[in-house]
Amino acid sequence: MKPLSGLDATFLYLETPEMPMHVGSMVVYELPADFKGSFYQAVHDHLAKRVHLAPIFTRKLAFMPFDLGHPLWVEDDTFDLHFHLRQVPGNNLSMRQMETACARLHGQLIDREHPLWEFYIFDSIKAADGKRWVGMYSKIHHAGLDGKGGTVLANAMLDLGPVPREVAPPDPARKGRTRADMKIGEMIGAAFSNTLAQYAKIARSLPETASSIRSAIGDQSFSKEGAKGLARLKPKAPMSLAPQTPFNVAITRQRSFATVSVPFAECRTMAKAVGGTFNDIVLWMCSTALRSYLQQHASVPKKPLIAAMPVSLREESNKELNNQASMSLVDLGSHIANPVKRLEAIMASTAKVKAALVNLKGVLPTNYPGLLAPLLVGGLAKLAFKTVSIGGIVERLPAFANVAISNVPGPAVPLYLAGARMETFYPVSIITHGLALNITIQTYAGSVDFGLVGDKQAVPAIHDLTDALQAAFEQGKELFVLPAPAVDAKPPSASVVTRTPAAAKVPKATTSKIPDSKAKTARKPSAAKTATVVSTTTAARKRAKPA
Repeated sequence: MKPLSGLDATFLYLETPEMPMHVGSMVVYELPADFKGSFYQAVHDHLAKRVHLAPIFTRKLAFMPFDLGHPLWVEDDTFDLHFHLRQVPGNNLSMRQMETACARLHGQLIDREHPLWEFYIFDSIKAADGKRWVGMYSKIHHAGLDGKGGTVLANAMLDLGPVPREVAPPDPARKGRTRADMKIGEMIGAAFSNTLAQYAKIARSLPETASSIRSAIGDQSFSKEGAKGLARLKPKAPMSLAPQTPFNVAITRQRSFATVSVPFAECRTMAKAVGGTFNDIVLWMCSTALRSYLQQHASVPKKPLIAAMPVSLREESNKELNNQASMSLVDLGSHIANPVKRLEAIMASTAKVKAALVNLKGVLPTNYPGLLAPLLVGGLAKLAFKTVSIGGIVERLPAFANVAISNVPGPAVPLYLAGARMETFYPVSIITHGLALNITIQTYAGSVDFGLVGDKQAVPAIHDLTDALQAAFEQGKELFVLPAPAVDAKPPSASVVTRTPAAAKVPKATTSKIPDSKAKTARKPSAAKTATVVSTTTAARKRAKPA
């Protein structure tokens, strides 16, 4: 009997018809040349042999009596794969039509009476060069897993080659308990014992938490100077709020969705050229695209846009399929017309976030006591959302962020589902009241796949954003990666000039486990250099033109 963690349960408590709390993906597959029959049926038969490999497939929620605590995960004794795997009608659909269908499906709640996932199969997608494309849209409730947990889930479903690997059948002795197996007294006892355990854990962690916070702020603030030392804890200026934009509104039940892909190798080359990270480059692309979009459809605020960016708290050895993440705020420098200076601002902001997380990562909570949490947390949250969603209240409230941006590393090698090769992996994420746009980035097999989700009323021209992302990528190549010098030419003095590497070789698969992609970036510069490394790029500055 396993209760949800506080963070997992919160995604249930916050869910409303306007704010479904599931994450998903829109994936395109290429069928083998000799494939015959229905891809839907092939996927059904494939999954039927593997649902026991990941608990999320067959477990569902059991709610505590009187909402005394967080819900429990129990085995679904009436599991029906046909209910969760569905076909989308239509032949030879375009990518735009597939995106529209995914947007419609993404705005619909998952039935909580069943395991919290649904897969939709597109049997025919329009492809170039005579390829046979099919597709799948998936959605899984965020209460069940986070982005990296999804990578773990992929190990159960996908293969490293076109021939599916053999998997052992389920062990009858390991079958989980069902709701019918549990007595009310047992569940109430579990709610109290779980709450006591959480309070005990909090008490044990207080010394470590205080030490980590002291390290993050700086030991000098806790010197023997008493009141003078404590005074140094006060911020010199109030925390900067995000400017108001068309994205900071109450959302509806309708979604818009768009996708775009760029080469991973060239993004990594840009990161190396400026002494930053892959994450810095994709944030710069997003900032540049958002600035272009606002110039076209509204106006660019004089203050920088702020991105709410999830950060993983998961240890490398942790394979549990639950949420282990927190949120950070990043200055996107969108008010800066010069694109090079804009990147400087982003790199300075992300460096501060990294420095803070070094000390706080181990103590940031992902759980909290569950006693009466469904009533207290869920009730208050829904009341608050109901209040702010009417009468334009959201637009008048101060905003802490303008857009959610998430970067999820994925596998570096091609993957296969039921013999079909995965071509793209576009993430489909969550929007909320006050944050009507989400940009999620997934790296996969040499590609950087962007999935943009917005409220249909707040972001009706979402494909203008994907066009702007493509344009930002092209501008980044021109600004940050100089062409290789001629053989007889004097090498330039700027240390950031690099040659574009040859196409990366795909490593030969030697295991059935799907590897994670780790973006190799240049060694992190010192704090003093971080904010100025780009400013030394004389050639890039000469080519930079105000957007």
